[in-house]
Amino acid sequence: MAGVVVIGGGFGGMAAAARLAKLGHDVTLVERTASLGGALSTVSEDGFTWDAGPSYTLLPAVVRDLFRKSGRPLERELDLVPLDLVREHRFEDGTSLRLPHGRAAQLAAFDELGAGLGRRWVDHVASYADDWEVLRRGYLENPWDPAAAPALLDSRETLFKRLKRTFKDERLRLVAGHPLVAGGHDLRNVPAWLGTTAYVEQRFGAWTVEGGLARLGEVLGARLATRKVTVLTETSATDLVVRSGRVAAVSTTAGELAADVVVCAVDPRGLPALAPYVHKTMPAIPPVVVHVGLSGEAPDLPHELVLHGDPMLVVRRQGNALTVHGRGKLSEDILRALARHKIDVRAQVVTRVDRSPRAQVEHWGSSPMGVLWQGRGTVRQRLGPRTPIAGVYAAGAHATPGAGLPFVGLSAALVAAEVGPAG
Repeated sequence: MAGVVVIGGGFGGMAAAARLAKLGHDVTLVERTASLGGALSTVSEDGFTWDAGPSYTLLPAVVRDLFRKSGRPLERELDLVPLDLVREHRFEDGTSLRLPHGRAAQLAAFDELGAGLGRRWVDHVASYADDWEVLRRGYLENPWDPAAAPALLDSRETLFKRLKRTFKDERLRLVAGHPLVAGGHDLRNVPAWLGTTAYVEQRFGAWTVEGGLARLGEVLGARLATRKVTVLTETSATDLVVRSGRVAAVSTTAGELAADVVVCAVDPRGLPALAPYVHKTMPAIPPVVVHVGLSGEAPDLPHELVLHGDPMLVVRRQGNALTVHGRGKLSEDILRALARHKIDVRAQVVTRVDRSPRAQVEHWGSSPMGVLWQGRGTVRQRLGPRTPIAGVYAAGAHATPGAGLPFVGLSAALVAAEVGPAG
């Protein structure tokens, strides 16, 4: 047996490699950069360190299941810490909402925003309970068959239309649509069922890791060593070698790697053998990102703060370091835009790292935001867990079921379920 080759050393690739190695497969992982982790890495400058990608996760059971199915339980490696708030939203009219998890807490928080808004919000979230069960059983936790997909996935309703019909108050529409807007999507092109994110946030809350989520990438990298996964860094996969309709090897900058099974955990548009199957997809564009290290104390901010407007700014705090994401009309320096929201840190800046959307795509080899939603058909245009090439599977942000740590983790579980035990 030639074994398994996993292309991509981000969270999806590492999770797939760990699971398949535990199932008895001989696994080799190839990563184009010098280190593993992908978006689960850090940016460091002048003694400051920032999370390069996400700073929290939803659905902690996905991460716990990964570690349990690949070796020692997560709790023996590191602790997932629940956050008191999912995030805070500040609106252009001067009002704000601190969004907790839990139905009762959210009811109270929205009622503080305006009388009666709590009931409207919790009723909206509750309307997704049945959708969540359908998605969980028929799409997220079991390998799906596009020919027998849940009818929900083909619904023509967009999230924009549902929110406009449900909420007269624009602020509630902004809160409900934020996770998708932050991911680079236009709500007019997003299926309404993706509003289940609000249900997930309310029911399961937000979780982080002490010291930053990059620690999760480090521990998962150590798990690969324990499972005896061969890791080839600074090695780019250039294409798949297909013989008689089945994958036989992966062409890389270090030579050909024979393979019975290949897991593509990168943007498949970068592999000529897979590109024709995803030619209708486009990547979601990352935000403008600015990391700043500050002298003295950073402003007293929540873990994540959303400043609505144009541009929309998302501020994340890690000690005396801030990361600011910007989307929309960024016609001025992002810290000046932040100062207009009465968060002026310009005099405290010791060091600053700017990352344009283009620079992020070049650094990671593709967009960490995954596939852009272009209507309901997008769900069928992504690959994964199976692909049209026998022996080739797809995981990661560009695969089924999509971007974000929980869904990327689920994609790896789906691939492992499809490949099954060795032998």
